[in-house]
Amino acid sequence: MGRNHSKSRSRANSHLRIGVDTGGTFTDFIVIFKDRLSAFKIPSTPHAPEQAILTGLARAFGELSDELDLAKDVSSNPALEIVHGTTVATNALLERKGARTALVTTAGFEDVIEIGRQARPDLYNLSVTRPAPLIPRELRFGLKERIAPGPDSAATVIEPLRQRELAALARKLKRAEVESIAVSLLFSFANPAHERAVAEALEPLGVPISISSQILPEYREYERTSTVVINAYLAPLVSRYLNELTDGLSRKLAKQGTNQLRIMQSSGGSISAETAAREPVRTILSGPAGGVVAATRIAELAGASDIVTFDMGGTSTDVALCKGGARTTNEAQITGLPVAVPVLDIHTVGAGGGSIAYVDAGGALRVGPESAGADPGPACYGFGTRPTVTDANLVLGRFVGAGLLGGEMKLDEARAAKVLDELADEMTRASSRTVTREEAALGVIRVANANMEQALRLVSVERGHDPRRFTLVSFGGAGGLHAAALAGSLRIPQVIIPNYPGAFSALGVLLADVVKDYSRTVMTSVEPSRQIPRGIEKEFAALERQAKSDLRGEGFAPAQIKLVRSLAMRYRGQSFELEIEAPAGNMDGVIAKFHQAHRERYGHADENRAVEIVSVRLRGVGVAEKPKLKRAARFARYQPKPQRTAQVWLGEKRKQIPVYDRAELRPGAAIKGPAIIVEYGSTTLAPAGWKVRVDGWENLVLDSVTTVA
Repeated sequence: MGRNHSKSRSRANSHLRIGVDTGGTFTDFIVIFKDRLSAFKIPSTPHAPEQAILTGLARAFGELSDELDLAKDVSSNPALEIVHGTTVATNALLERKGARTALVTTAGFEDVIEIGRQARPDLYNLSVTRPAPLIPRELRFGLKERIAPGPDSAATVIEPLRQRELAALARKLKRAEVESIAVSLLFSFANPAHERAVAEALEPLGVPISISSQILPEYREYERTSTVVINAYLAPLVSRYLNELTDGLSRKLAKQGTNQLRIMQSSGGSISAETAAREPVRTILSGPAGGVVAATRIAELAGASDIVTFDMGGTSTDVALCKGGARTTNEAQITGLPVAVPVLDIHTVGAGGGSIAYVDAGGALRVGPESAGADPGPACYGFGTRPTVTDANLVLGRFVGAGLLGGEMKLDEARAAKVLDELADEMTRASSRTVTREEAALGVIRVANANMEQALRLVSVERGHDPRRFTLVSFGGAGGLHAAALAGSLRIPQVIIPNYPGAFSALGVLLADVVKDYSRTVMTSVEPSRQIPRGIEKEFAALERQAKSDLRGEGFAPAQIKLVRSLAMRYRGQSFELEIEAPAGNMDGVIAKFHQAHRERYGHADENRAVEIVSVRLRGVGVAEKPKLKRAARFARYQPKPQRTAQVWLGEKRKQIPVYDRAELRPGAAIKGPAIIVEYGSTTLAPAGWKVRVDGWENLVLDSVTTVA
């Protein structure tokens, strides 16, 4: 099951804990049992993602069969805990394959999801095409009702709901054969009574109903409605998937003991499968979030507090800037649609190992965003017919004949050479000069790197951060071959490639706590030199009671529950907020924190201006058992011997460079580039100008020998 090391320890080592991350090409597994941590990959099954998971779990149990007696009764076996990062919601939204959904809103506001905001993604583009709404006009229904906001977030009913109109609405929805319903009424965040009445009246239809006062009880009608619409659009599909996965677990693993299935959510914490089925909008960035959680933890142990994460998989690359820790945002957009629940601030670009290379109509070489995925996969996997980034790396000799997955997966070099020859012929015709196979492959790598570099620049340079002050944490199956080149382009002085990089997100979901986010809009002004109103404390107290109740319901003792308060704040008259931590018992300093945060973000602050508290927010954390990573007690620096050498194209030349097996490298190992380091699940290229060392946590640390100004 990949490599086994006794460097990770669960606090309850009798538990069998499995992290699963479903990717576009592979489904990754981390298995922790009796002080051992193991990793392996299974080809993904996009048509039925649960099949790859069940296959991988069967493999895990097979390899632990000497220690697990599946013939015994349940009580004789350890409890099983599975934490899963899923792409089901993401893919359904990207591919527009969600449910036939209806929107119920206040009469006259049926078109808010189509009107949206006036913000233009491309300021000077006169031909911008807005994404089509998820719900067509004929499935949007308005109710004659009205709730009006009052001072200090109070609200009153000025036009009541009529039961006769609700009954007529139910008949219309039944005739329309809708599969899911989103309800978003005006000012329901202040008074949810009407939304609850609508949900109760429509419950006999027997379809999932999402109401905005539960999903996102905050102001901003467009973002709130968009979020609840996405939730309703995804709910039937995600619910069906999780039911199938749960049923499969029950059938195949019934004798393995009590199993607890948790799902990673976009905010960096996990939730129960039941909650994920009700609120799938919280799982849109489920897989990438696991990688960021693991990267921040590993970087903290290695002494790097400010990092940029670089997760290059088979289909896409995800990057995130973490200055002192991971950052969440309530202003994310997925395929142009706002998602206002908390998500980690991750930027995704369509560049991965499976990204397809082609010559466009203008004769330029392009790479991605279309991917070969798991089926048919890159040409070198044996079935694909178009060149990909993986094929280019193979042609350039960068897999050094090792194949993938520790030799379990052989690569078809002849097939990769054939598709790169065809690409070279296209490039020759477009450029009127002869392009060789290797030149075509180098071109593919350069274009893919340019796409990923742009993503890294977006989260760093374009947001005012100097990448030279950060460490790049690279993971994902394809990341190690590109990380040093990208770091060099951005003058990032150090790259960390953690253990198990190919299954790193699966480790991250096991490192994540159970997290529940709560919020309530309050719209309260604070005049200069005045204190936070007492009413804010009451709002926090109500949210905390709910959080404690929910987390106790998931089995957490009071000592395992942490509550993190924050306030969404802005100057009165502004349109957008900053989120400021507001620790219990220390509210007096919150206003000063806001002024400082505003100065850091925008370059100025006005301490004589009234501040508006828009929303109170609470993060309830159930502290879960985590793998305990062990550091080597002592180690000495040494120069390891290469396993062999290989011919590899670096730049325009082919060179004979040393090849090392990562499993044989101990803490203290020091290597001078150029070199290639192979392992199960990933390959690392250290170019000339970089030194590699293995630290006490068994990370590969690449340091640039160039002085960074």
